[in-house]
Formats: sequence, C-alpha cells, structure tokens
Amino acid sequence: MGDSADAAPPLPTFRPEEQVCGNCKLWSPHSVDERRGWVGPCRLQSSRGMFPPSAPICDKYAPRGTAVAPVAHAPTRERTARSVAPVVVRRRVDPNEVVDLEGLSMTREELMDIFREASGLADSPPLAGKWEGGTVRLVPGNPELQAKDMPIDNLFHKVVMVRDRLRVLEQKLNAHPKLSDAEKVEMQSYITRVYGSLTSFNVLFREKGDQFVGSKGDE
Repeated sequence: MGDSADAAPPLPTFRPEEQVCGNCKLWSPHSVDERRGWVGPCRLQSSRGMFPPSAPICDKYAPRGTAVAPVAHAPTRERTARSVAPVVVRRRVDPNEVVDLEGLSMTREELMDIFREASGLADSPPLAGKWEGGTVRLVPGNPELQAKDMPIDNLFHKVVMVRDRLRVLEQKLNAHPKLSDAEKVEMQSYITRVYGSLTSFNVLFREKGDQFVGSKGDE
C-alpha cells in the first residue's frame, strides 16, 4: 500500500484516443502501489484485482462519458417459501363403512359416537323444563344426621353418562367377532334389564326418544 492521500502523486492522464483502462469508466483509482503507482479495480472484472490505469483495454471497454451496459448476472430462480403445513386431502366418508379395530368391527358412525362420548362432545339430551334449577334432597333415616342436597342437573348428567356408556357397551357387544349369536343375545338381555331398572329416571328427560327402554317386565 502506498502513502496517505495527502502525499499521493497525481493521477496519470491519457489522451482520449489512447486505449488504456485509465480512459475506461469501469476502472476507478483505489490506492498507490510503491512500484506501479496508482492502481484500482475494474467494476466488471473484480477478479483481476488491482492494476494500473495504463493497462490495455478489454472487450468490456467503455470510454468515459458513455453509458455503461448493465452487469449481466446469471438468472436466479425465484425461491418460493415452502409450506411445512400438512396437506389435508378431504374425501367423503361413508358413515356406514365398517372398520376393523384389532378384531373389533363397527361402523364409522358407531366409532365416532364412542369418540364423541369419550371427549364430552356428544350432544346432551335436554332436561325436562320443570326440573331445571331443581334440587334432589337425600334425607337420612336418623333425624340427627344432616340431609344432603344435590342439584338435579348434576344427577341428570350422571344418568345420561350411564345411558351413553350402556349404548357404547351395546355397540361393542353386537360387533364383537368372538361371541356367538346366542352369547350376544344373552348379554343383550342383561343390558335390556339394566335399561329397565333405569326407567325411573325417564321423568328427567324432556324428549321421550332420549329415555331408557327396557323389556316390558322391567319397566
């Protein structure tokens, strides 16, 4: 590297007709080399490094005072952001399609009922209007003991949970691959009797279609 800018020698000048890099607007002075004097880079050919203005011109020569052709860069492919979100392909599913769960067969709708019940998303039947906000009181036989009050809504919720779990049990029983038809009928009769034992709670349901239905002798 040469001296400071204050002590630098003047830039060499060349006649307009001289074909040297000093007359090319692509060359610019940078610093003073101890042996070669002023040196600088080419704006288009930076790989040449630093060289003096007296260097012969190349095919990119652009006389000072003329427009410089824009630097041609290799075309770059525009990169689009790649989505990392999973692609969801929706297809129509037959609710009556039978699925096999390790030997237990049931329809998709029956399986979804089980999922909805387990997640608490199943539609809860409405409580009969006259019981809304009511209370169930459990009074012990011993008058010295305190009675216990329970909101009817809580009792109704527990009754509905029992009903829904019995329905799921019934579905699994009917779809069980290892039970004979006779065994299924026998177990179904027990479930029907349980329904019959719970018909006392039918008074809580607003809609008749939501109530328990047992055998005639159990109701």
